[in-house]
Amino acid sequence: MTGNTVTNLRRILGMAVASGVSMTSAAAIAATLNVGINMDATNLDPHRATATTDVALAGWMFNGLVRFAPGSADPASIEPDLATSWETSEDGLTWTFHLRDGVEFQRGYGPLTAEDVVYSLERAADPERSSFANDYAAFESVEALDAETVQIKLSAPVPGFLGLVANYHGGMVVSRKAAEEKGDAFNGDPVGTGPFEFQEAVTQQHVDLVANPDYYRGAPELDGIRLQIIPSDSSRELALMSGELDLIYGKREQRWVDQVSRNENIIVDIFAPGEYRTLYLNETHAPLDNINVRKAVAHAINVDEISAFVGEDVGPRGCSAVPSGYLGESCDAGIYSHDPELAKSLLAEAGFPDGITLTAVVSSSSSQKPIMEVIQAQLAQAGIKMEMNVVDHPTYHQQIRQDLSDLVFYGAARFPVADSYLSQFYHSQAIVGTPTAVTNFSHCKVADAQIDAARVETNPETQMQLWAEAQKLIHDDVCAVPLFSLMQVWARSDKLDYGYELTGNLNLAPSITENTALAE
Repeated sequence: MTGNTVTNLRRILGMAVASGVSMTSAAAIAATLNVGINMDATNLDPHRATATTDVALAGWMFNGLVRFAPGSADPASIEPDLATSWETSEDGLTWTFHLRDGVEFQRGYGPLTAEDVVYSLERAADPERSSFANDYAAFESVEALDAETVQIKLSAPVPGFLGLVANYHGGMVVSRKAAEEKGDAFNGDPVGTGPFEFQEAVTQQHVDLVANPDYYRGAPELDGIRLQIIPSDSSRELALMSGELDLIYGKREQRWVDQVSRNENIIVDIFAPGEYRTLYLNETHAPLDNINVRKAVAHAINVDEISAFVGEDVGPRGCSAVPSGYLGESCDAGIYSHDPELAKSLLAEAGFPDGITLTAVVSSSSSQKPIMEVIQAQLAQAGIKMEMNVVDHPTYHQQIRQDLSDLVFYGAARFPVADSYLSQFYHSQAIVGTPTAVTNFSHCKVADAQIDAARVETNPETQMQLWAEAQKLIHDDVCAVPLFSLMQVWARSDKLDYGYELTGNLNLAPSITENTALAE
Protein backbone atom coordinates (compact mmCIF):
# COMPACT_ATOMS: atom_id res chain seq x y z
CA MET A 1 0.00 0.00 0.00
CA THR A 2 1.46 3.35 -1.03
CA GLY A 3 1.87 6.37 1.23
CA ASN A 4 -0.70 8.23 -0.86
CA THR A 5 -3.26 5.46 -0.38
CA VAL A 6 -2.67 5.45 3.38
CA THR A 7 -3.05 9.22 3.52
CA ASN A 8 -6.35 9.11 1.67
CA LEU A 9 -7.70 6.22 3.76
CA ARG A 10 -6.89 8.16 6.90
CA ARG A 11 -8.65 11.20 5.48
CA ILE A 12 -11.74 9.13 4.60
CA LEU A 13 -11.84 7.47 8.03
CA GLY A 14 -11.41 10.86 9.65
CA MET A 15 -14.41 12.15 7.72
CA ALA A 16 -16.42 9.13 8.82
CA VAL A 17 -15.59 9.58 12.50
CA ALA A 18 -16.26 13.32 12.40
CA SER A 19 -19.64 12.87 10.76
CA GLY A 20 -20.69 9.79 12.70
CA VAL A 21 -21.34 7.69 9.61
CA SER A 22 -20.45 4.04 9.15
CA MET A 23 -17.36 2.85 7.27
CA THR A 24 -19.68 1.63 4.48
CA SER A 25 -21.07 5.14 4.08
CA ALA A 26 -17.60 6.61 4.28
CA ALA A 27 -16.46 4.46 1.37
CA ALA A 28 -19.31 5.86 -0.69
CA ILE A 29 -18.17 9.41 0.07
CA ALA A 30 -14.81 8.94 -1.61
CA ALA A 31 -14.99 8.65 -5.38
CA THR A 32 -12.49 8.53 -8.20
CA LEU A 33 -13.37 10.60 -11.23
CA ASN A 34 -12.91 8.49 -14.35
CA VAL A 35 -11.94 10.62 -17.35
CA GLY A 36 -11.40 9.46 -20.93
CA ILE A 37 -9.15 11.29 -23.37
CA ASN A 38 -7.83 10.49 -26.84
CA MET A 39 -4.06 10.85 -26.41
CA ASP A 40 -1.35 9.83 -23.99
CA ALA A 41 0.47 12.21 -21.66
CA THR A 42 3.81 13.14 -23.20
CA ASN A 43 5.25 15.59 -20.66
CA LEU A 44 4.12 16.13 -17.08
CA ASP A 45 6.43 19.09 -16.57
CA PRO A 46 4.12 22.15 -16.55
CA HIS A 47 6.79 24.29 -18.23
CA ARG A 48 6.92 21.82 -21.13
CA ALA A 49 3.23 20.92 -21.31
CA THR A 50 1.77 21.95 -24.68
CA ALA A 51 -0.37 18.97 -25.81
CA THR A 52 -4.00 18.84 -24.65
CA THR A 53 -3.54 15.93 -22.23
CA ASP A 54 -0.44 17.46 -20.66
CA VAL A 55 -2.03 20.89 -20.24
CA ALA A 56 -5.17 19.40 -18.68
CA LEU A 57 -3.15 17.41 -16.13
CA ALA A 58 -1.00 20.42 -15.26
CA GLY A 59 -4.13 22.45 -14.59
CA TRP A 60 -5.30 19.89 -12.03
CA MET A 61 -1.95 19.67 -10.21
CA PHE A 62 -0.48 23.19 -10.18
CA ASN A 63 -1.27 26.76 -9.15
CA GLY A 64 0.02 30.15 -10.25
CA LEU A 65 0.46 33.42 -8.39
CA VAL A 66 -2.96 34.31 -9.79
CA ARG A 67 -5.60 32.24 -11.52
CA PHE A 68 -8.45 32.46 -13.94
CA ALA A 69 -11.61 31.90 -11.92
CA PRO A 70 -12.72 28.25 -12.29
CA GLY A 71 -14.81 27.92 -15.42
CA SER A 72 -13.52 31.09 -17.07
CA ALA A 73 -10.97 31.97 -19.76
CA ASP A 74 -11.63 35.69 -19.47
CA PRO A 75 -8.60 37.74 -18.33
CA ALA A 76 -11.06 39.99 -16.49
CA SER A 77 -11.77 37.05 -14.15
CA ILE A 78 -8.17 36.76 -12.91
CA GLU A 79 -8.09 36.53 -9.13
CA PRO A 80 -5.59 35.77 -6.33
CA ASP A 81 -4.19 32.25 -6.12
CA LEU A 82 -0.81 31.61 -4.45
CA ALA A 83 -0.55 35.37 -4.06
CA THR A 84 -3.12 37.16 -1.96
CA SER A 85 -2.42 40.60 -3.43
CA TRP A 86 -0.07 42.54 -5.69
CA GLU A 87 0.95 46.06 -6.65
CA THR A 88 2.43 47.50 -9.82
CA SER A 89 4.45 50.65 -10.46
CA GLU A 90 2.96 53.48 -12.52
CA ASP A 91 5.13 52.57 -15.53
CA GLY A 92 4.04 48.91 -15.35
CA LEU A 93 7.64 47.70 -15.03
CA THR A 94 7.67 46.54 -11.40
CA TRP A 95 5.21 44.04 -9.95
CA THR A 96 5.23 42.98 -6.31
CA PHE A 97 3.33 39.88 -5.14
CA HIS A 98 2.52 38.90 -1.55
CA LEU A 99 2.29 35.15 -1.05
CA ARG A 100 -0.43 33.28 0.77
CA ASP A 101 0.60 31.85 4.12
CA GLY A 102 0.26 28.14 4.87
CA VAL A 103 0.48 26.72 1.33
CA GLU A 104 2.17 23.29 1.29
CA PHE A 105 3.69 21.46 -1.63
CA GLN A 106 2.35 17.98 -2.30
CA ARG A 107 3.87 14.82 -0.82
CA GLY A 108 5.74 16.54 1.99
CA TYR A 109 7.94 18.85 -0.06
CA GLY A 110 7.46 21.65 2.43
CA PRO A 111 5.86 25.08 2.48
CA LEU A 112 5.73 27.41 -0.50
CA THR A 113 8.24 30.23 -0.27
CA ALA A 114 9.21 33.16 -2.45
CA GLU A 115 12.30 31.20 -3.53
CA ASP A 116 10.04 28.57 -5.15
CA VAL A 117 8.29 31.28 -7.14
CA VAL A 118 11.60 32.85 -8.20
CA TYR A 119 12.89 29.43 -9.27
CA SER A 120 9.68 28.65 -11.18
CA LEU A 121 9.58 31.90 -13.14
CA GLU A 122 13.30 31.78 -13.93
CA ARG A 123 12.76 28.21 -15.11
CA ALA A 124 9.81 29.33 -17.26
CA ALA A 125 12.09 31.92 -18.90
CA ASP A 126 14.87 29.40 -19.65
CA PRO A 127 14.63 27.92 -23.18
CA GLU A 128 16.56 24.87 -21.97
CA ARG A 129 13.82 24.07 -19.47
CA SER A 130 10.67 25.72 -20.83
CA SER A 131 8.60 25.74 -24.01
CA PHE A 132 7.32 29.20 -23.12
CA ALA A 133 10.64 31.00 -22.61
CA ASN A 134 9.98 33.53 -25.36
CA ASP A 135 6.95 34.82 -23.43
CA TYR A 136 9.23 35.83 -20.56
CA ALA A 137 11.83 37.74 -22.60
CA ALA A 138 10.91 41.01 -20.85
CA PHE A 139 11.49 39.58 -17.37
CA GLU A 140 14.58 41.51 -16.30
CA SER A 141 14.69 40.05 -12.79
CA VAL A 142 12.66 38.00 -10.34
CA GLU A 143 13.63 38.52 -6.71
CA ALA A 144 12.52 37.24 -3.31
CA LEU A 145 12.29 40.35 -1.12
CA ASP A 146 11.55 38.09 1.82
CA ALA A 147 10.05 34.62 2.34
CA GLU A 148 6.56 35.80 1.34
CA THR A 149 7.21 38.59 -1.17
CA VAL A 150 8.26 38.33 -4.81
CA GLN A 151 9.18 41.27 -7.02
CA ILE A 152 9.31 41.06 -10.81
CA LYS A 153 11.01 43.77 -12.83
CA LEU A 154 10.34 44.06 -16.56
CA SER A 155 12.48 45.64 -19.25
CA ALA A 156 9.30 46.82 -20.97
CA PRO A 157 5.55 46.62 -20.30
CA VAL A 158 4.08 43.21 -21.17
CA PRO A 159 0.61 42.93 -22.74
CA GLY A 160 -1.55 40.73 -20.54
CA PHE A 161 1.21 40.43 -17.93
CA LEU A 162 -0.94 38.66 -15.31
CA GLY A 163 -1.47 35.82 -17.77
CA LEU A 164 2.24 35.01 -17.47
CA VAL A 165 1.95 34.40 -13.73
CA ALA A 166 -1.45 32.70 -13.83
CA ASN A 167 -2.25 28.98 -13.52
CA TYR A 168 -1.47 28.51 -17.19
CA HIS A 169 1.64 27.41 -19.10
CA GLY A 170 4.85 28.95 -17.69
CA GLY A 171 3.04 30.63 -14.83
CA MET A 172 2.60 27.39 -12.87
CA VAL A 173 4.67 27.24 -9.69
CA VAL A 174 6.79 24.15 -8.99
CA SER A 175 8.69 22.97 -5.93
CA ARG A 176 12.33 24.00 -6.25
CA LYS A 177 13.37 21.18 -3.94
CA ALA A 178 11.48 18.57 -5.97
CA ALA A 179 12.72 19.87 -9.31
CA GLU A 180 16.36 19.88 -8.22
CA GLU A 181 16.04 16.51 -6.53
CA LYS A 182 14.24 14.75 -9.38
CA GLY A 183 16.13 16.35 -12.24
CA ASP A 184 15.06 17.13 -15.78
CA ALA A 185 11.28 17.37 -16.20
CA PHE A 186 10.88 16.05 -12.63
CA ASN A 187 11.78 12.63 -14.03
CA GLY A 188 8.09 12.21 -14.85
CA ASP A 189 7.06 12.80 -11.23
CA PRO A 190 5.85 16.42 -10.88
CA VAL A 191 5.21 18.21 -7.60
CA GLY A 192 2.90 21.21 -7.30
CA THR A 193 0.50 22.77 -4.82
CA GLY A 194 -2.81 21.99 -6.56
CA PRO A 195 -5.85 20.01 -5.41
CA PHE A 196 -4.60 16.77 -6.99
CA GLU A 197 -1.17 15.22 -6.92
CA PHE A 198 0.56 12.81 -9.26
CA GLN A 199 0.51 9.13 -8.35
CA GLU A 200 1.24 6.99 -11.41
CA ALA A 201 1.45 7.07 -15.21
CA VAL A 202 1.20 3.92 -17.33
CA THR A 203 2.09 4.68 -20.94
CA GLN A 204 -0.86 4.52 -23.34
CA GLN A 205 -3.13 3.34 -20.52
CA HIS A 206 -3.80 5.85 -17.76
CA VAL A 207 -2.51 8.60 -15.48
CA ASP A 208 -3.60 8.51 -11.85
CA LEU A 209 -3.87 11.53 -9.57
CA VAL A 210 -4.93 11.44 -5.93
CA ALA A 211 -6.49 14.13 -3.79
CA ASN A 212 -4.09 16.47 -2.03
CA PRO A 213 -5.37 16.36 1.58
CA ASP A 214 -3.30 19.44 2.45
CA TYR A 215 -4.64 21.64 -0.35
CA TYR A 216 -4.87 25.15 1.01
CA ARG A 217 -8.44 25.66 -0.17
CA GLY A 218 -9.51 22.43 1.55
CA ALA A 219 -9.32 18.71 0.81
CA PRO A 220 -11.06 17.82 -2.49
CA GLU A 221 -14.46 16.18 -2.52
CA LEU A 222 -13.08 13.60 -4.95
CA ASP A 223 -10.64 10.93 -3.82
CA GLY A 224 -8.72 11.09 -7.08
CA ILE A 225 -8.75 11.19 -10.87
CA ARG A 226 -7.97 8.41 -13.30
CA LEU A 227 -7.30 9.80 -16.77
CA GLN A 228 -7.70 6.89 -19.17
CA ILE A 229 -6.11 6.96 -22.63
CA ILE A 230 -8.79 5.84 -25.10
CA PRO A 231 -7.99 6.94 -28.68
CA SER A 232 -11.30 5.71 -30.11
CA ASP A 233 -14.08 8.32 -29.98
CA SER A 234 -16.77 5.66 -30.07
CA SER A 235 -15.15 3.68 -27.25
CA ARG A 236 -15.00 6.76 -25.02
CA GLU A 237 -18.61 7.57 -25.84
CA LEU A 238 -19.80 4.03 -25.06
CA ALA A 239 -17.88 4.04 -21.78
CA LEU A 240 -19.57 7.31 -20.81
CA MET A 241 -23.01 5.99 -21.72
CA SER A 242 -22.44 2.81 -19.69
CA GLY A 243 -21.22 4.71 -16.64
CA GLU A 244 -17.64 3.41 -16.81
CA LEU A 245 -16.45 6.97 -17.42
CA ASP A 246 -17.76 10.17 -15.85
CA LEU A 247 -16.17 12.71 -18.20
CA ILE A 248 -14.77 12.41 -21.72
CA TYR A 249 -12.94 14.48 -24.28
CA GLY A 250 -15.59 14.80 -26.97
CA LYS A 251 -15.63 14.72 -30.73
CA ARG A 252 -15.50 18.31 -31.88
CA GLU A 253 -18.11 18.02 -34.59
CA GLN A 254 -21.62 19.44 -34.53
CA ARG A 255 -23.15 16.11 -35.52
CA TRP A 256 -21.52 14.39 -32.56
CA VAL A 257 -22.63 17.14 -30.19
CA ASP A 258 -26.22 16.94 -31.41
CA GLN A 259 -26.25 13.14 -31.20
CA VAL A 260 -24.80 12.82 -27.70
CA SER A 261 -26.95 15.67 -26.36
CA ARG A 262 -30.06 13.59 -27.03
CA ASN A 263 -29.12 11.34 -24.08
CA GLU A 264 -30.93 12.78 -21.08
CA ASN A 265 -28.22 11.59 -18.66
CA ILE A 266 -25.36 13.26 -20.55
CA ILE A 267 -24.34 16.93 -20.55
CA VAL A 268 -22.22 18.27 -23.41
CA ASP A 269 -20.04 21.25 -22.55
CA ILE A 270 -18.82 23.55 -25.35
CA PHE A 271 -16.47 26.19 -24.04
CA ALA A 272 -13.69 28.63 -24.79
CA PRO A 273 -11.01 29.05 -25.79
CA GLY A 274 -11.22 27.76 -29.28
CA GLU A 275 -8.04 26.12 -30.51
CA TYR A 276 -7.38 28.25 -33.55
CA ARG A 277 -7.10 25.85 -36.47
CA THR A 278 -4.64 27.15 -39.05
CA LEU A 279 -2.92 25.63 -42.08
CA TYR A 280 0.72 26.69 -41.87
CA LEU A 281 2.73 26.85 -45.11
CA ASN A 282 6.38 25.86 -44.94
CA GLU A 283 7.91 28.51 -47.16
CA THR A 284 11.37 26.97 -46.78
CA HIS A 285 10.15 24.00 -48.83
CA ALA A 286 9.88 24.32 -52.62
CA PRO A 287 7.54 25.09 -54.30
CA LEU A 288 6.04 26.93 -51.31
CA ASP A 289 9.01 29.28 -51.39
CA ASN A 290 7.17 30.91 -54.32
CA ILE A 291 4.57 33.37 -53.06
CA ASN A 292 2.23 32.67 -55.99
CA VAL A 293 2.15 29.02 -54.99
CA ARG A 294 1.27 30.02 -51.43
CA LYS A 295 -1.46 32.30 -52.76
CA ALA A 296 -2.77 29.43 -54.89
CA VAL A 297 -3.08 27.22 -51.82
CA ALA A 298 -4.91 29.98 -49.94
CA HIS A 299 -7.41 30.60 -52.76
CA ALA A 300 -8.03 26.87 -53.25
CA ILE A 301 -9.33 26.46 -49.71
CA ASN A 302 -12.99 27.06 -48.92
CA VAL A 303 -12.99 28.07 -45.25
CA ASP A 304 -16.77 28.54 -45.12
CA GLU A 305 -17.26 24.94 -46.25
CA ILE A 306 -14.81 23.70 -43.59
CA SER A 307 -16.53 25.72 -40.86
CA ALA A 308 -19.93 24.39 -41.93
CA PHE A 309 -18.54 20.84 -41.87
CA VAL A 310 -17.35 21.28 -38.29
CA GLY A 311 -20.52 23.13 -37.22
CA GLU A 312 -21.26 26.73 -36.29
CA ASP A 313 -21.31 26.06 -32.53
CA VAL A 314 -18.11 24.05 -32.58
CA GLY A 315 -16.05 25.70 -35.31
CA PRO A 316 -16.74 29.39 -36.09
CA ARG A 317 -14.42 30.66 -38.87
CA GLY A 318 -11.61 33.13 -38.29
CA CYS A 319 -10.42 36.11 -40.31
CA SER A 320 -6.82 36.75 -39.26
CA ALA A 321 -3.56 35.20 -38.08
CA VAL A 322 -4.72 36.18 -34.57
CA PRO A 323 -7.55 34.05 -33.15
CA SER A 324 -11.08 35.35 -32.95
CA GLY A 325 -11.82 37.34 -29.80
CA TYR A 326 -8.19 38.00 -28.84
CA LEU A 327 -7.30 41.54 -27.85
CA GLY A 328 -5.64 43.03 -30.94
CA GLU A 329 -7.30 40.81 -33.56
CA SER A 330 -7.68 42.73 -36.83
CA CYS A 331 -9.60 41.66 -39.91
CA ASP A 332 -8.56 44.74 -41.91
CA ALA A 333 -6.41 42.69 -44.31
CA GLY A 334 -9.46 40.72 -45.39
CA ILE A 335 -9.71 37.00 -46.07
CA TYR A 336 -8.50 34.82 -48.92
CA SER A 337 -11.40 34.35 -51.32
CA HIS A 338 -12.24 30.83 -52.41
CA ASP A 339 -11.39 30.85 -56.14
CA PRO A 340 -10.05 27.59 -57.63
CA GLU A 341 -9.64 29.17 -61.08
CA LEU A 342 -7.53 31.97 -59.65
CA ALA A 343 -5.49 29.33 -57.83
CA LYS A 344 -4.84 27.52 -61.12
CA SER A 345 -3.73 30.70 -62.86
CA LEU A 346 -1.39 31.54 -59.96
CA LEU A 347 0.19 28.10 -60.26
CA ALA A 348 0.64 28.58 -64.00
CA GLU A 349 2.22 31.99 -63.40
CA ALA A 350 4.62 30.35 -60.94
CA GLY A 351 5.63 27.83 -63.61
CA PHE A 352 3.37 24.92 -62.62
CA PRO A 353 0.62 24.75 -65.26
CA ASP A 354 0.09 21.05 -64.55
CA GLY A 355 -0.28 21.53 -60.82
CA ILE A 356 1.89 20.58 -57.86
CA THR A 357 2.21 17.90 -55.19
CA LEU A 358 2.59 18.76 -51.51
CA THR A 359 3.02 16.51 -48.49
CA ALA A 360 1.46 16.78 -45.05
CA VAL A 361 2.02 14.87 -41.83
CA VAL A 362 -1.50 14.39 -40.48
CA SER A 363 -2.71 13.18 -37.09
CA SER A 364 -5.17 10.31 -37.04
CA SER A 365 -7.11 12.28 -34.41
CA SER A 366 -10.79 12.79 -35.19
CA SER A 367 -10.32 16.53 -34.71
CA GLN A 368 -7.74 16.66 -37.48
CA LYS A 369 -7.86 13.89 -40.09
CA PRO A 370 -11.45 14.56 -41.33
CA ILE A 371 -10.66 18.27 -41.78
CA MET A 372 -7.51 17.50 -43.71
CA GLU A 373 -9.50 15.17 -45.95
CA VAL A 374 -11.85 18.07 -46.76
CA ILE A 375 -8.84 20.33 -47.46
CA GLN A 376 -7.29 17.61 -49.60
CA ALA A 377 -10.41 17.49 -51.79
CA GLN A 378 -10.56 21.29 -52.06
CA LEU A 379 -6.91 21.58 -53.09
CA ALA A 380 -7.38 18.87 -55.71
CA GLN A 381 -9.97 21.03 -57.50
CA ALA A 382 -7.23 23.59 -58.12
CA GLY A 383 -4.64 21.09 -59.29
CA ILE A 384 -2.87 20.77 -55.94
CA LYS A 385 -2.32 17.20 -54.84
CA MET A 386 -1.81 16.82 -51.11
CA GLU A 387 -0.30 13.51 -50.06
CA MET A 388 -1.19 12.76 -46.44
CA ASN A 389 1.08 10.78 -44.17
CA VAL A 390 -1.37 9.80 -41.44
CA VAL A 391 0.24 8.92 -38.11
CA ASP A 392 -0.84 8.66 -34.49
CA HIS A 393 -1.06 11.92 -32.61
CA PRO A 394 2.22 11.71 -30.63
CA THR A 395 4.12 10.86 -33.84
CA TYR A 396 2.45 13.78 -35.58
CA HIS A 397 3.71 16.16 -32.87
CA GLN A 398 7.19 14.71 -33.18
CA GLN A 399 7.40 14.83 -36.96
CA ILE A 400 6.02 18.34 -37.52
CA ARG A 401 8.75 19.60 -35.17
CA GLN A 402 11.30 17.88 -37.38
CA ASP A 403 10.28 20.07 -40.32
CA LEU A 404 9.02 17.08 -42.32
CA SER A 405 5.79 18.59 -43.62
CA ASP A 406 5.00 21.10 -46.39
CA LEU A 407 1.65 21.88 -44.79
CA VAL A 408 0.93 21.70 -41.08
CA PHE A 409 -2.62 21.77 -39.79
CA TYR A 410 -2.36 22.86 -36.17
CA GLY A 411 -4.58 24.28 -33.50
CA ALA A 412 -3.64 26.06 -30.31
CA ALA A 413 -5.12 28.24 -27.61
CA ARG A 414 -3.01 30.88 -25.95
CA PHE A 415 -3.50 33.76 -23.53
CA PRO A 416 -6.10 35.88 -25.43
CA VAL A 417 -3.85 38.80 -26.37
CA ALA A 418 -2.51 39.22 -29.93
CA ASP A 419 1.12 39.23 -28.78
CA SER A 420 0.97 35.68 -27.40
CA TYR A 421 -0.12 34.24 -30.75
CA LEU A 422 1.98 36.48 -32.98
CA SER A 423 5.10 35.82 -30.91
CA GLN A 424 4.68 32.04 -30.75
CA PHE A 425 3.60 31.40 -34.33
CA TYR A 426 4.74 34.28 -36.55
CA HIS A 427 8.03 35.55 -35.17
CA SER A 428 11.41 34.35 -36.43
CA GLN A 429 12.49 33.54 -32.86
CA ALA A 430 9.77 30.89 -32.71
CA ILE A 431 10.66 29.05 -35.93
CA VAL A 432 11.24 25.33 -35.51
CA GLY A 433 14.91 24.66 -34.85
CA THR A 434 15.73 27.95 -33.14
CA PRO A 435 16.65 27.91 -29.42
CA THR A 436 13.51 29.85 -28.55
CA ALA A 437 11.21 27.75 -30.76
CA VAL A 438 7.71 27.01 -29.56
CA THR A 439 5.50 25.93 -32.46
CA ASN A 440 5.94 28.14 -35.52
CA PHE A 441 5.29 25.89 -38.50
CA SER A 442 4.93 28.69 -41.04
CA HIS A 443 8.56 29.85 -40.82
CA CYS A 444 7.16 33.35 -40.96
CA LYS A 445 9.40 36.33 -40.20
CA VAL A 446 7.93 39.26 -42.10
CA ALA A 447 6.46 41.06 -39.07
CA ASP A 448 9.21 40.80 -36.44
CA ALA A 449 9.63 44.57 -36.21
CA GLN A 450 5.93 45.23 -35.64
CA ILE A 451 5.56 42.37 -33.13
CA ASP A 452 8.61 43.53 -31.17
CA ALA A 453 7.52 47.17 -31.20
CA ALA A 454 3.98 46.34 -30.05
CA ARG A 455 5.34 44.30 -27.16
CA VAL A 456 7.01 47.34 -25.59
CA GLU A 457 4.52 49.99 -26.70
CA THR A 458 2.81 51.74 -23.77
CA ASN A 459 0.15 53.57 -25.82
CA PRO A 460 -2.77 51.14 -26.31
CA GLU A 461 -3.88 52.72 -29.61
CA THR A 462 -0.39 52.53 -31.11
CA GLN A 463 -0.04 48.99 -29.87
CA MET A 464 -3.28 47.98 -31.59
CA GLN A 465 -2.08 49.64 -34.79
CA LEU A 466 1.22 47.74 -34.70
CA TRP A 467 -0.61 44.45 -34.17
CA ALA A 468 -2.89 45.25 -37.13
CA GLU A 469 0.15 46.01 -39.32
CA ALA A 470 1.75 42.72 -38.31
CA GLN A 471 -1.39 40.79 -39.24
CA LYS A 472 -1.55 42.48 -42.65
CA LEU A 473 2.10 41.64 -43.40
CA ILE A 474 1.50 38.02 -42.41
CA HIS A 475 -1.64 37.91 -44.57
CA ASP A 476 0.13 39.43 -47.59
CA ASP A 477 3.05 36.99 -47.31
CA VAL A 478 0.60 34.07 -47.00
CA CYS A 479 2.49 32.55 -44.10
CA ALA A 480 -0.60 30.55 -43.20
CA VAL A 481 -4.29 30.15 -43.98
CA PRO A 482 -6.51 30.89 -40.93
CA LEU A 483 -9.42 28.47 -40.75
CA PHE A 484 -11.63 28.33 -37.64
CA SER A 485 -11.68 28.23 -33.86
CA LEU A 486 -12.32 24.69 -32.72
CA MET A 487 -14.09 25.07 -29.41
CA GLN A 488 -13.47 22.70 -26.53
CA VAL A 489 -16.03 19.88 -26.40
CA TRP A 490 -16.31 17.57 -23.41
CA ALA A 491 -19.22 15.42 -22.28
CA ARG A 492 -20.07 14.32 -18.75
CA SER A 493 -22.49 12.31 -16.72
CA ASP A 494 -25.21 14.41 -15.12
CA LYS A 495 -23.93 13.04 -11.79
CA LEU A 496 -20.74 15.11 -12.18
CA ASP A 497 -20.95 18.57 -10.64
CA TYR A 498 -17.96 20.77 -11.47
CA GLY A 499 -18.75 23.11 -8.60
CA TYR A 500 -18.85 26.14 -10.90
CA GLU A 501 -20.38 27.27 -14.21
CA LEU A 502 -18.14 26.30 -17.14
CA THR A 503 -17.73 28.90 -19.88
CA GLY A 504 -14.00 28.55 -20.52
CA ASN A 505 -10.64 27.19 -19.39
CA LEU A 506 -7.31 28.00 -20.99
CA ASN A 507 -6.00 24.59 -19.92
CA LEU A 508 -8.36 23.03 -22.48
CA ALA A 509 -10.24 20.77 -20.08
CA PRO A 510 -12.80 21.36 -17.35
CA SER A 511 -11.12 22.45 -14.11
CA ILE A 512 -11.34 19.70 -11.52
CA THR A 513 -11.24 21.56 -8.22
CA GLU A 514 -11.67 20.82 -4.55
CA ASN A 515 -15.41 21.46 -5.05
CA THR A 516 -15.92 19.04 -7.94
CA ALA A 517 -18.09 16.11 -6.86
CA LEU A 518 -19.87 12.99 -8.08
CA ALA A 519 -23.41 12.28 -6.91
CA GLU A 520 -24.20 8.76 -5.75
